[in-house]
Amino acid sequence: MNGFQMLRASTVAEAVSMMQANEDAQLIAGGQTLIPSIKHGLARPAVLVDLAKVEAMRGINIGPKEITFGAMTTHAEVAASADVRRVMPVLSDLAGNIGDRMVRNMGTMGGSVANNDPAADYPAALLGLGADIQTDRRKIPAAEFFVDMFSTALEPGEVIAAITFPLGATAAYEKFRNPASRYAMVGAFVARTAGEVRVAITGAAGVVFRFTEMEEVLRKSFTAESADGVVMSSDGLNGDMHASAAYRAKLVTVMTSRAVTAAARLQ
Repeated sequence: MNGFQMLRASTVAEAVSMMQANEDAQLIAGGQTLIPSIKHGLARPAVLVDLAKVEAMRGINIGPKEITFGAMTTHAEVAASADVRRVMPVLSDLAGNIGDRMVRNMGTMGGSVANNDPAADYPAALLGLGADIQTDRRKIPAAEFFVDMFSTALEPGEVIAAITFPLGATAAYEKFRNPASRYAMVGAFVARTAGEVRVAITGAAGVVFRFTEMEEVLRKSFTAESADGVVMSSDGLNGDMHASAAYRAKLVTVMTSRAVTAAARLQ
């Protein structure tokens, strides 16, 4: 593993300043993707800017219409929070099924969102619930944030400070897990409000996406039987040693149907 310099920020502004002062710097949150990448020579940063001591990027704040998570809030904290369980149980369940205990204790919501792994869980929640990503300089709707595989709308040196989810949706998330990594081979996040149904799919393609054909069907009839009748094309879907594109296409329908069943029980 190549050597690098570690800088520790204590505020968001300080982290931004460190990034601007070091052209080859990278941010490190929980390090669950970056550290293995460095070990295997896939990433070679000259400088790491550590966010672990930025207290302003931690914590969970519940308002009358929204819930906000500091970007450095860990998966374990989301899963264990009684307040999250009370107002948005789907996020508590989602976080509690990420990776293993070590990953949940170290990994952060902001780090996962910024990394935008095509099989990560949080992107589906953000897209399905219509969340906003607050950075040091602007607010980015989830619909505009996830661009491509490991690519987001973040500009160089831009830092995610917090993520805000609107309250009020009935939602459920179901994923078919890789048994080793527990990443989603396919995950379906279904959210229903008074006048809208959103279905966000992760793990199936290069980037999380809305399954609009399924949404149209579920707006008319929010049942697992209706979901079962929607067939997704395998064109453009991922195929690898774990699952073919055709298999993932079938999993999209199956996981969505299960999520609809779970969400219907909450109504």
